[in-house]
Amino acid sequence: MWRPPWGYNPGSEPRHDFFISFHPPAGDGGRRLSVLLGVISDTHGLLRPEAVAALRGVDRIIHAGDIGAPEVLTALGEIAPVTAVRGNNDKGPWAQAIPPTQVVDAAGVLVYVIHDVGELDLDPRAGGFGVVVAGHSHRPRNELRDGVLWFNPGSAGPRRFKLPITVGRLTIDAPGVRGEIVTLAL
Repeated sequence: MWRPPWGYNPGSEPRHDFFISFHPPAGDGGRRLSVLLGVISDTHGLLRPEAVAALRGVDRIIHAGDIGAPEVLTALGEIAPVTAVRGNNDKGPWAQAIPPTQVVDAAGVLVYVIHDVGELDLDPRAGGFGVVVAGHSHRPRNELRDGVLWFNPGSAGPRRFKLPITVGRLTIDAPGVRGEIVTLAL
C-alpha cells in the first residue's frame, strides 16, 4: 500500500483518495524530460470549444472540480487521460464516484488537487508537493510561494461577474514547474 510522504496513521482517514503516477514514455524508451498538463475548473456543465482547443496536445488533464455533468469528463477524456476532483456543486450519483482530492505524480513532481484551497489540511511543502491545483474561486492564480506553485486555472464555464474565462497549463521539465493561464477568446 502506498503511504503518503507526510506520514500515515493507520485507522485515520486518508488525506486523498487516489494516487496517480504519471511518467509518459520517451520516444527512445527513457524517461521523458517534459510533461504538459492541461488544467480546467468550474465548467459547471459547460465545456466550450475554445477550452477543448486550448487543451489539445496535453499529456493529461486535471479538472479541479465543479464539473457539472459527467459528459464534461467524457469529452475531456477524448483529448487526454483525466484526473478530476469533486467540487461543492457536483451532486448526484455520478459525482459521488469522484474523489474530493487527488495526488498526481507527474514525472516526479507531486501535484495535489483539491477544489477549494481553503479546505487544504496539510502543508504542501512538508508533504513534498511541488504544485497545489485548486478551483472554486473562479479567479486565476499562478503563484510560487515557499517553493510550491499554487495554481488555479480560473473558470472555463459560465462567466461569473467580470472574471475572465480561462484554462491553464502546467509544464514540468528539468528547470522545474511553470504555470500558464490561458484566456479563452470567445
